[in-house]
Amino acid sequence: MTDKGPARHTIVVSDLHLTEVEEPDPERPLWMRYKHRDLVIDGCFARFLEHQREALPAGSELVLNGDIFDFDAVLSIPEDADFPISWLERRRGLAAEEPKSLHKIGVIIEQHAEFMAALHDWVVAGNSLVLVVGNHDAELLWPSVQAAIREALDLSEELRDAVVICDWFYVSCGDTLIEHGSQYDAYCVCPDPLHPRFVLRGRVRGRVPFGNLAGRLMLNGMGLFNPYVESSFIKPWFEYMRFFFTHVRRIQPLLGWTWLWGAVATLVVSLREGFRPAIRDPMAIEGKEDAAAERARVRPATLRALRALRVHPAVFNPWKVLRELWLDRALLLALIVFLCFQAVGFLNVFGDVSPWWAVVLFSALLPPFAFYARSVNSDVGNTNRAFRKRLPTALRITGTERVVVGHTHEEGHTMRGETEVLNTGTWSVAFEDVAYTKPAGRRCYAWIRPEETWRVAELYEWTDPGCSQLEVREEAEVGRLKALTQKLPAVRLPGRKAR
Repeated sequence: MTDKGPARHTIVVSDLHLTEVEEPDPERPLWMRYKHRDLVIDGCFARFLEHQREALPAGSELVLNGDIFDFDAVLSIPEDADFPISWLERRRGLAAEEPKSLHKIGVIIEQHAEFMAALHDWVVAGNSLVLVVGNHDAELLWPSVQAAIREALDLSEELRDAVVICDWFYVSCGDTLIEHGSQYDAYCVCPDPLHPRFVLRGRVRGRVPFGNLAGRLMLNGMGLFNPYVESSFIKPWFEYMRFFFTHVRRIQPLLGWTWLWGAVATLVVSLREGFRPAIRDPMAIEGKEDAAAERARVRPATLRALRALRVHPAVFNPWKVLRELWLDRALLLALIVFLCFQAVGFLNVFGDVSPWWAVVLFSALLPPFAFYARSVNSDVGNTNRAFRKRLPTALRITGTERVVVGHTHEEGHTMRGETEVLNTGTWSVAFEDVAYTKPAGRRCYAWIRPEETWRVAELYEWTDPGCSQLEVREEAEVGRLKALTQKLPAVRLPGRKAR
């Protein structure tokens, strides 16, 4: 059980994915379009917070529930670095070492000054700010990175305690569990968020989940794919072929090679880092747990129980990793080619056989290969299954009434049995098409407010015509709040199938 706090208004937002801004390339206008300045959400979010400051009483809390800063998409390299930089880091971004993470958060803060100013105004107005660490901003766990954020907020000494950074979850007012949700995703889980560091070649490094390594080492080199919309990079093979001939062959004809070496690098790095033991100081474990529990507003026993609820990391199953990277199909195709030429070579021992028979044999084996490739589905979607299985237990552990998550970028407010679940979706630059004309999802937030003797939660959308990347709906007005859910049990989102 957790201690009940005073009832107050709580706003929860997740998955903003603020990262470095990239100037458009006239030769390739769609390259890394999601990082262009005209799609930055700073102004939209600032207007949202301004509205909340005016509408809610002082003493309200804002919870930024993970993936607020996207360290994985930062490719900037410092000119006068005082740390070694590998060739892979120069091509795909710096590793998760503390001085390198500090450089990355510095780039993000500098290029999103309006966002930081909005957070400053929120706290100065007498409200509190809670940052919950997700999988894309796992580097927030470095002390110097947290110090840089606090410095950028430019708060007086008496207001600094109003900003709390939680390791992976937070309990609001004793009735609501708020966590990003990546601990229930085998591809994005941090095995131990209290001890996320290991030693590699004598240097301390933060542990980056497999899914994030794939984003860094593969998607950072494949700029036509939007990393914030899974359907843009998780496709059936025939969809990849259509995408290649429609867009890729003109802009990145060697995409296949980029994918291959990026996938191999992801496999090697994820296995090399994933199996390394975490740094743990036996004398400091209890103090670390106590401090993390205090920040999350729970007892240490509750924190330990939630930590045990995480899923098993996919990196410990190399075959699963191979399938997600498509390397199993690449290996199978290479094996088929090898066996075809070996068969023709063997037959040549007994007589003169044309090499073209290898092509015939390959053509005969291609349909079974295509059938296998088409039958393999991504396992990423199993996160929702893990949510359904573990969230009721998480509520019993914390003694809370509801849970608010993010991570999947699928907004919703549902009842799963007796478990009330709100998913705030994403505010990131998410589009369904490569031309960035069809926005994916809504910019949602959870509002938990006092009502009589308890608190109620609802999911809302912030509609703001000032955001150029959103289609402005006909009924939208500046500053208008549009409720997406009704009071329970009628909690199904319009146009969304209840999960």
